[in-house]
Amino acid sequence: MAKPRLKVVTPATIKRTVTPRRPPNGDIRTREYLTEAEVEKLMNAATGNRHGHRDASMVLVAYRHGLRAAELVDLRWNQVDFRSAALHVRRVKQGTPSVHPIVGDELRAFRRLQREQEPKSSFVFTSERGAPFTTAGFARMVERAGIEARLGFKVHPHMLRHACGYALANRGHDTRALQKHPAYGALHRAIAVAVQGFLADLNILGTVYFAGSLGWANE
Repeated sequence: MAKPRLKVVTPATIKRTVTPRRPPNGDIRTREYLTEAEVEKLMNAATGNRHGHRDASMVLVAYRHGLRAAELVDLRWNQVDFRSAALHVRRVKQGTPSVHPIVGDELRAFRRLQREQEPKSSFVFTSERGAPFTTAGFARMVERAGIEARLGFKVHPHMLRHACGYALANRGHDTRALQKHPAYGALHRAIAVAVQGFLADLNILGTVYFAGSLGWANE
């Protein structure tokens, strides 16, 4: 019996190998920062979680000090100076380390966290099993809190860092002061940072200190 001749057939379907593209941030939300009132709502929503005090404290500390998620979850107790009420901040991405003051409500939050932490750890924010909190876990918690707070848009952790810079700019810290910070280059970049709410570090020119609920004021 003769073998049938085979021939190449053009496929009837198109194999798509291109993955869907993520839409631009502008299509998802109108801005990349939170207002002070929105941060309060986020904290109140986080308080209702199983570990409400820890979660609300993470939001508070990230906002007050303009921390990235990686800087927040890596925060350790030896960076918290209870005696002088100061926080020794270690930056990632070649940022400049600095010392930030800690105000009363935040200091009380740290003391309660340390008192209630079980099992004890060198890290400030830990899971139920005592492992350091992860950036992914923090992102999920912030997103869920944003939904619970009914902010109307998807919230991500870096918006807390932007909110810190937005609060600085909103309180009148000029862009030329921001320009002198090592993290920013030209003046037009500093202006964009101020407008969009990026972080101006607390020790810029030694003039920024805590006052009020967020605590920003000139000396």
